[in-house]
Amino acid sequence: LPLVESGGGLVQSGSSLRLPCEISTFRMADYVIAWFRQAPGQGRQGVACLYNDDGSTDYVDSLKGRFTISRDNTKETVYLQMSNLKPEDTAVYYCAALPLYKTLGTDWVRWEYDYWGRGTQVTVSS
Repeated sequence: LPLVESGGGLVQSGSSLRLPCEISTFRMADYVIAWFRQAPGQGRQGVACLYNDDGSTDYVDSLKGRFTISRDNTKETVYLQMSNLKPEDTAVYYCAALPLYKTLGTDWVRWEYDYWGRGTQVTVSS
């Protein structure tokens, strides 16, 4: 599988989690990697993205300050660090990848990504 997420689980409100997205079959440096989430009964929501050419990042406004996207080039892995988790953060979290040459504009939430992982479940109890 090109993308494999892990690190999900059941945590209490206020906890932190770090979700790895392990990349194989392509070179991470040539791609944008984004995190999305989907809560039960809701549509998919963008969380954060990382441009691997220059390391720049972007976040949806509602999650800025609590979520951080980062990378480890030696491990070909992108991470989503989540802090002060709330019950409304409960969702399946997915990572997605798009080649940098296919990106157009800055509306990364709406891009059609080439690869998707299977997701990892995060459940936050109150």
